[in-house]
Amino acid sequence: MTKEENEKRLAYLKGIVSRLPDKPGSYQFYDHEHTIIYVGKAKNLKSRVSSYFYAEIDRFKTKVLVSKIFDISYTVVNTEEDALLLENALIKKHNPRYNVLLKDGKTYPSICITKEFFPRIFKTRNINKKIGTFYGPYSHVTSMNNILGIIKELYHPRTCRQPITKEGIEAGKYQVCLDYHIKKCMGPCVGKQSYNDYQKNILQAREILKGNTRQVLNDLKEEMLRLSEELRFEEAEEVKKKYIALDQFASRSQVVSHTINNVDVFSITSDEKMAFINFIHVSNGSINQSFTIEYKKKLEETDDELLQLGIIELRQRFKSDAKEIIVPQEVDVELENVTFTIPQRGDKKTLLDLSIMNGKQYKLDRLKQAEKLNPEQKQTRLMKELQDKLHLPKLPYHIECFDNSNISGSDAVASCVVFKKMKPSKKDYKRFNIKTVKGPDDYASMKEVVSRRYNRLVDEEQPLPDLIIADGGKGQMEVIREVIQDELNLDIPIAGLAKDDRHRTNELLYGFPPMKVALKVESELFHVLTQIQDEVHRFAITFHREKRSKHALHSELDDIKGIGKKTKDALLQALKSVKRIREADLETLSGLIGKAKAKIIFEYFHQEE
Repeated sequence: MTKEENEKRLAYLKGIVSRLPDKPGSYQFYDHEHTIIYVGKAKNLKSRVSSYFYAEIDRFKTKVLVSKIFDISYTVVNTEEDALLLENALIKKHNPRYNVLLKDGKTYPSICITKEFFPRIFKTRNINKKIGTFYGPYSHVTSMNNILGIIKELYHPRTCRQPITKEGIEAGKYQVCLDYHIKKCMGPCVGKQSYNDYQKNILQAREILKGNTRQVLNDLKEEMLRLSEELRFEEAEEVKKKYIALDQFASRSQVVSHTINNVDVFSITSDEKMAFINFIHVSNGSINQSFTIEYKKKLEETDDELLQLGIIELRQRFKSDAKEIIVPQEVDVELENVTFTIPQRGDKKTLLDLSIMNGKQYKLDRLKQAEKLNPEQKQTRLMKELQDKLHLPKLPYHIECFDNSNISGSDAVASCVVFKKMKPSKKDYKRFNIKTVKGPDDYASMKEVVSRRYNRLVDEEQPLPDLIIADGGKGQMEVIREVIQDELNLDIPIAGLAKDDRHRTNELLYGFPPMKVALKVESELFHVLTQIQDEVHRFAITFHREKRSKHALHSELDDIKGIGKKTKDALLQALKSVKRIREADLETLSGLIGKAKAKIIFEYFHQEE
């Protein structure tokens, strides 16, 4: 598009904006093919849409959206609530490119009560409102199965699929099935259970699915007392069993407060790319519904904007008519006859905290599910988290960590482990024998090893690490800094892992002077860092033990040139010790290993003679 064409486009759009009314409504942006690319809502259409073309836009994604707009249409409504409803409907209908994407992840199951003469009750993922009434969806299948289980235990609804009619029953068309014989069905198909009794059970089942267990319990109690007064004790006993079973089931549900009734609770948990909105419905003091939806962000939408959209979507989905909505923050929206509450304490605050906890847990579950399918996603997330914590210039793809090992300065060694993408790269591990340091001087040993390591990498033009981690605190970090920055003039970030008095890693250090980095010791990233530390320590200790073992097994025979392992083993097996080999004559030695090698050994032990 040329500059002249763009100016013509903007002039046309600004002309539309100048004619917009100062009323609530929904607006739609179209691209050059007249496809809807964005749907929005506003309390004041003219003011809201003008902000796209006359105000300075800071967000890059919004600038991209404005560059794609070629036409604008709008719909005026009476209230802001109607604008929200219209926006939600248009987004679901057109799925515009620049609107947030509602991601259900999968079709959650619901419970259906059919519209048949004798209704059936079952779980399903296919919603067809022509066949019955649906309750749900249920994001937690276990809770759905528990509700379905108590309904079947109390009311024994039929499970057969044959189309039962009143005429068919009167004509004796049907026969009882196995469920009747094992007492899972009361036999309505053959008149063993009356139509009115069956419908009364279905009515109570509906109330349970709505969360009105207390009302059902009151009805059962009244019926039980009435039957007792009429001396119908066997029937009263059956009702009592139902009452006890339902009461035990209701006691397992989370009861908040009997004073809280018909209340919706919403909370939002978001990051740069996604937002998770949790919904909880409370009826008669008990939580009877909890559900979380997720939105994929497109234009850096604020939590307030997404929470508004989520409230409308979830109240529509669950057909909620609650007159009070509990939210964690101010919501710039007005719904008719609805009060928004931001609780600070008490039962309502407990509900809000529970909703926030559910949202965070859902986010964590989705993250684990994604990382299970794509393990590299987890590694990238951890690298990004470490980059953000340390403010690194790039992702720490390549990390190296150093450690020393010695006993009173003897057999001093050091090791370097390499992690790539937060995983050990064992083929790149390095071992070092300390050459220039005498005695137990960890700082001098570290300086020698780091200098040797990076001088070699520079000389061979090999890739340098994105981060160096010292297995120790400020002292070790300073030694590494002297080599990396002062001597080699390299720009490699340096961190340290310090231990507490019990020799347990308890903090991550970074910067000069080193500062403690805010990182929870139970976090996943901290566990990875301690894994790096444990690995370098293990590698150093293993090398040190190998070196000590070689010295322990060293004998004077190893110093004799021309004598190999087989000859040494043969002599030790025959004469048992180096002392006896030294005292043996030439003839004895020749008989064991031959004249030539016997002469070498004999002359070695009798040089002075």
